[in-house]
Amino acid sequence: MKTYLVGGAVRDKLLGRTVTERDWVVVGSSPAQMVANGFTPVGQDFPVFLHPHTKEEYALARTERKTGKGYGGFSFYCGDEVTLEDDLVRRDLTINAMAEDENGNIIDPYNGQQDLSDKLLRHVSPAFAEDPVRILRIARFAARYHTLGFRVADETIALMQTMVANGEVDHLVAERVWKEIERALGEPHPEIFVEVLRACHALTRLFPEIDALFGVPQTAVHHPEIDTGTHTLMSLQQAVKLSPSTCVRFATLLHDVGKAATPVDEWPRHIAHEDRSLPLVKKLCERIAAPKDYKDLAMMVAQWHTHCHRALELKPATILKVLQSNDAFRRPERFEQFLLCCEADARGRTGFENRAYPQADFFRTAFKTAQAVDITAIQRGGFSGKEFGDEVNRQRLQNLVQLKNSISTPPPA
Repeated sequence: MKTYLVGGAVRDKLLGRTVTERDWVVVGSSPAQMVANGFTPVGQDFPVFLHPHTKEEYALARTERKTGKGYGGFSFYCGDEVTLEDDLVRRDLTINAMAEDENGNIIDPYNGQQDLSDKLLRHVSPAFAEDPVRILRIARFAARYHTLGFRVADETIALMQTMVANGEVDHLVAERVWKEIERALGEPHPEIFVEVLRACHALTRLFPEIDALFGVPQTAVHHPEIDTGTHTLMSLQQAVKLSPSTCVRFATLLHDVGKAATPVDEWPRHIAHEDRSLPLVKKLCERIAAPKDYKDLAMMVAQWHTHCHRALELKPATILKVLQSNDAFRRPERFEQFLLCCEADARGRTGFENRAYPQADFFRTAFKTAQAVDITAIQRGGFSGKEFGDEVNRQRLQNLVQLKNSISTPPPA
């Protein structure tokens, strides 16, 4: 029985990155022997065990055979004659198919160290094509390591294109798709995730609403980058700079999907794209099983982001409508996320990346101003039911009118 450190821990150690999780492969053992040694079985599909002290995962070396469609269509074999090389060859990328023995020696049968040096994300073997989740994983790794200069190998892109053409991605379940996109949104360059999916033709199958944005023009005076897909990815880059929240990044990614539904004869203008976005955002979120908080914020941003851009022009009644429609008084933290998405959208344009966005600060001030209503005093005034709500709104509106007047009227010389 021999144990080896494998996968991401070996890869990140060689890259000089912090190792946050360690996985192990056990060669020459059996489930009964693992249990006898104090390990706790936890694997459902194949033998995985928790170490009795460290609680790290130890998996028996295994081979696998494709038995059906999708990521779950596999059977596994874990006999004690399965070698380390047999186990490593089933892995996705060469840089993930290395192992380290107890003496610190690197076992690298598939040239992962060379690909680390060349900064290539390359598949280990043709078996890569048997698991469609790997398309999403490769795109996610590209988003993670883009800063280091990594790219997906041409032959791996070609294999991924073949997988898409063969319909493998059509068998992905919503929960796995969501898990991968959420993790990708948390990477330093989630826009690369989108670009890789587009390069291998998976974007049009998994996220057709986003794919349709590429090639749709916008008015050059407002969008020097012209292309709506390009603008979307630029906005996503800005969202990364503004917030670590994957919810903010997700909503930013979807904020303009309605522009792909604009009639061609109306290009490059996109009047009412906000309304066109709503059913598309809802459909996408339902298809990939996005959590409710992600869906709600994405819907908010799609519907109201242009109102935020026009904040300084809005009438007090419209400002109050935006605050109420976004449930700002009960969910101020979500309204702050909304403002970050709008700022990312505004900055996601060529030449606008570092431009100030006073609209967000104005809305923050407007929210505090409208919020500064003495609810207790209104209650003491005998208001209740609908009358109570009407009076709260009347006073909030009055506060906003005073705010607008103070901004519109210049101070005396």
